[in-house]
Amino acid sequence: MSKPIEVRNPRTGKFDYVIVPPPPKLLSQQCHRLRRGQIIWQKLGVEGRITALKAWKQVILSERTLLTEALVSDTGRLSTSIIEVDSFISSIDKWCNLAPQLLQGTAKNTSIPFIALQQTAVPYALVGVISPWNFPLLLSTIDTIPALLAGCAVIVKPSEITPRFVAPLMTTLNTIPQLRDVLNFVEGAGQTGADLIEDVDLICFTGSIETGHLVAEAAAQKFIPAFLELGGKDPAIVLESADLDLATSAILWASVANTGQSCSAIERIYVAESIFEEFYHQLVTKAHQLKLAYPTIESGEIGPIISEKQAAIINDHLQDAISKGAVIHCGGKVEELGGGWWCRPTVITKVSHSMKIMTEETFGPIMPVMPFSTIEEAINLANDCIYGLSAAVFTQSEELAIEVADKIEAGVISINDAGLTSLINEGERNAFKFSGLGGSRIGTIGLKRFLRKKALLIKTNSNKDPWWFNDEV
Repeated sequence: MSKPIEVRNPRTGKFDYVIVPPPPKLLSQQCHRLRRGQIIWQKLGVEGRITALKAWKQVILSERTLLTEALVSDTGRLSTSIIEVDSFISSIDKWCNLAPQLLQGTAKNTSIPFIALQQTAVPYALVGVISPWNFPLLLSTIDTIPALLAGCAVIVKPSEITPRFVAPLMTTLNTIPQLRDVLNFVEGAGQTGADLIEDVDLICFTGSIETGHLVAEAAAQKFIPAFLELGGKDPAIVLESADLDLATSAILWASVANTGQSCSAIERIYVAESIFEEFYHQLVTKAHQLKLAYPTIESGEIGPIISEKQAAIINDHLQDAISKGAVIHCGGKVEELGGGWWCRPTVITKVSHSMKIMTEETFGPIMPVMPFSTIEEAINLANDCIYGLSAAVFTQSEELAIEVADKIEAGVISINDAGLTSLINEGERNAFKFSGLGGSRIGTIGLKRFLRKKALLIKTNSNKDPWWFNDEV
């Protein structure tokens, strides 16, 4: 019997939920069951799979209140949980609409006139997904839905910090027999994730660099593909001609939405010296207008810090910055309220790259602002980081913005906006540096990466090939 894991409520600090990880043998049996179901699932064809997913969507819609309530308990937030459920439902529609075209085979001629090419693909039988705690439902399903439509079976191991949504989601899943046979969610911590990798054909992981390294190593040992979406320390560059009202509003949202608990949050802000003072004063004024969602969940926009471990990291980064001369203009501390951990939007100046808050992922509502004197300096500062997930550039000149964006080492750049990668599902992108590995989960490749391509080379005449040995007698 596996040891139960107690789960903390982020608003109250109480451990009010328990999960029991499956023993390795049971997990392996579940994987074998999914593999058997995958054979039938693949034979259904894309239209049959679409029908099953659309039926699941209708059940989810009827139970969305229970699913949302579970997410609220997991994360301590309301509006973001509602958006998360909506985004999950929308992703089913999106991939169901795209799948028929993406899964079509193609036929064409080759460079040799009498050899034709037929391009086909087969799905990986069993895909494993290991997802984090900051968007529990969305990041558990962002890879799952396209993998299912590709014809794979999927087993998902969500974070042990936010597992409450699994029960209501499984209740909806169990009403669709065809899906129930190829999709399962298992509860557990790191060891369960490690065990899962041993039984799958492809692994998708979203989380920290440290755990990502372990996942990559385990996948390499198994010789299976690994798609890793890791951390970020996203920079924003605000050039002299930028619209400051627009820039401060966009950066504030991208920095503190979901309490900054997003890998694509803006965590470093570089501002031209000539507008630096005006910029951060505007940012402070707007940051002051945001309130904590306490004592009630409707009291404000800023929810609790979901992970107690992350609260300690945020506090450590703040204390490190203060000890090295940083100046806090608003917020500036992690506080305990009602048993939960909270941090108000925090604007900091007098920062440098000697501070953790400018070089390590903070994952909180923290906005360190640093001046630059030249565009080259701004680009160098933005690139002075082990991460390369996304970034933002603000300037009146779109041509200049694109020129700067081309030099930033990151997979997606928002121009005159920020955090767009979390809202725009079109456009492929790859993480740079230690922010990830493998094909883009955004764009059409997000489905195609679950397929192994096959090329059928078909001889179309009965003549002897000119390169054959001469076997005439």
